Amino acid sequence: MFLKNLVAQNPAFARAAIELHQSGELPPDTYVIDLDMLGTNAETLCSEAHRLGLDVIAMTKQFGRNPVALDTLKKNGVDSFVAVDMTCARAIDRAGQPVGHVGHLVQIPRHEAPAAAAMRPQNWTVFSDTKAEEAAAAAGAAGLDQRLLARVYDLDGMVIETHAGGFDADEIEAVADRFDALDGGHFGGITTYPALTFDRVARKVVPTPNLGTLERTIERLRRGGRSGLSVNGPGETSTETLATLANAGVTQVEPGHGFTATGAYHAFAELPERPAMLYLSEVSHLDGDAAFCFGGGLYLCIGSVDYQPQALVGPDFERAVKQSVDAALSQNHQVIDFYGRLAQTEGRTLRPGDSVLFCFRAQAFYTRSLVAPVSGIQSGSPRVEGLYTVDGRPAR
Repeated sequence: MFLKNLVAQNPAFARAAIELHQSGELPPDTYVIDLDMLGTNAETLCSEAHRLGLDVIAMTKQFGRNPVALDTLKKNGVDSFVAVDMTCARAIDRAGQPVGHVGHLVQIPRHEAPAAAAMRPQNWTVFSDTKAEEAAAAAGAAGLDQRLLARVYDLDGMVIETHAGGFDADEIEAVADRFDALDGGHFGGITTYPALTFDRVARKVVPTPNLGTLERTIERLRRGGRSGLSVNGPGETSTETLATLANAGVTQVEPGHGFTATGAYHAFAELPERPAMLYLSEVSHLDGDAAFCFGGGLYLCIGSVDYQPQALVGPDFERAVKQSVDAALSQNHQVIDFYGRLAQTEGRTLRPGDSVLFCFRAQAFYTRSLVAPVSGIQSGSPRVEGLYTVDGRPAR
């Protein structure tokens, strides 16, 4: 799936990653970013979003909030960046980029509210009156008036139990009035999660009931005389899904894997975005009928679709593309992924030191890997622009 797309749609990227690894410029356990393709993907997606009147608030946890990648996205049309948590917010702020949204998935801890307010986030999502009060108090103490978004739900909505919370959409008018009564804050709009989801049976992105809730709720607010509100609709965003969101009244989108062509939807359809991120490893040793490659970032997330992970293995691009082998990875989270296990070929051609390329729906921030942005791949002059930790700091 993703690996086939990598070879078919961006072979120069695969070649460059192997050559940079074999020369010693890229170590194993590294997420590699093709900055050229990342910029092209961003320009494509953002141009369509802006044509539809949508603000683009980029999600960057998938590539470890890398500051060089953030700069590439901003230069190619991204308006601001969403912080999934305070670690993410600090990385965005440290890189000198605009913090467009906090509280998106993870609420801001009580004593972190002043630090969040100091970053002047354009939007701050809250799941409760208590969190609204904390955000407004922190903003007010800094002399600010914070735009607050209420996450809304209804009984027919799709709920991700691990990060549930929010306000009953039927009570939105009262919620808005309470927010407006806060010193230091005001009601700025609504959000949900997820607005779109990947249908594993149909193998395409479809609206969730939550998108309908957003549409009905914003219409109620407008009929009540409120205008200029933000409608934030995150989840499974790519160029192909933007019109669906805009037609439902969404004003803000939060693409992440859309920029790297590693969304679940990219695995089953040829979309405008092309692969811009891969995971690089190296064969460490052989044991019986298996080869073992270094791990650390082997966390595969494909939106609830089961598939057999594979890797390209070889000392150069020509041999690697002919050796797509099955991989057994520690996906039960009970075993640390010190290694990935690779199926040896019939000719027993896998050797220690071989480059190993994976391509999957990554979540680099969840791992202990390095992140390497590489420029010049599409012009034939690849250059490693540094090695970074997954919280966006220089590693070396």
